[in-house]
Amino acid sequence: MSINTQWFTPSVSSHTPLRGPDVIRIGVGHALVDNCSSQEVCAAIIAHAKNRGKPTFVITPNAQHIVLLEKERRLQEVYDRADLVIPDGISLLIAARLYGRSLQQRIAGVDIFKVLCGLAAEVDLQVFLLGGRPGSAELAAAVLKAEYPNLKCSTYCPPLGFEQSTDGLKRTADAITTARPNILFVALGAPKQEFWIYEHGLHLAVPVCIGVGGSFEIVGGIVPRAPLWTQKIGCEWLYRFSREPRRMWRRYLIGNLEFAAIVLRQRMRRAFLDAFVQFVNEDRFAAELSELTLLQRGGLLNRGAGITTHDVEGLTTPSL
Repeated sequence: MSINTQWFTPSVSSHTPLRGPDVIRIGVGHALVDNCSSQEVCAAIIAHAKNRGKPTFVITPNAQHIVLLEKERRLQEVYDRADLVIPDGISLLIAARLYGRSLQQRIAGVDIFKVLCGLAAEVDLQVFLLGGRPGSAELAAAVLKAEYPNLKCSTYCPPLGFEQSTDGLKRTADAITTARPNILFVALGAPKQEFWIYEHGLHLAVPVCIGVGGSFEIVGGIVPRAPLWTQKIGCEWLYRFSREPRRMWRRYLIGNLEFAAIVLRQRMRRAFLDAFVQFVNEDRFAAELSELTLLQRGGLLNRGAGITTHDVEGLTTPSL
């Protein structure tokens, strides 16, 4: 008996200009996360940017993103259309292990930001830094140019609330289109940066847009990064919380509890689906799945009203 995967698979294309056809995707909450290495991600981005391919965008989710996705239907749409979704947080790797899956490695936004800038300098690509705290993009650009003298880098920090006015959006777009970057790094915070990229950034003829959160502040030296040993054991969030408890307590204490609840519920759903697939593979169903297929073809599953016994009988019982 075959399964109609349309019942539980979103109608989005897996293959994109940045994601190869063989990349495995693992569901964490409402996000399908790409299982690939940092090297593979950087190679795909640089190749696409160098060829000035069609506009694409990369999302770097962490636990906060997964919690936001649970409440934001609009953000789910952005994730469904992303060309690459890479795990920024160690929590996503832990969740995948709990599901019996595996993600190769954490690909932190700040790390990939620095690596891509270095590679861009090597192959003569133009990068653009958008957002961050006032002055942070300029500081980050200065640090990067000192490390990579050949780097071509432009910056722009739009005023607070720029996305709510036509003039603010136009000024931002003009700054970017004038520079003609190959890669656009957007540091507006989540989910603001993802919404802006999806609704505006993809219309600016930039080959690759990528949200990098607070990377400019870290690279520019405004915000210190956690020690390497803290990063390796997955406690970078605890370091940030200890430095700014008043600002971060809700995100890390309440947010982490919400994330854990999401992961637990999904683990239970996965157990149910695994049992369902096992039943199908062992051909232990009778006519139930065929009945559902008939209901789907008849359009009854798309109705706002519930399905009644009469509906089922009308599809399965011949007229006399």
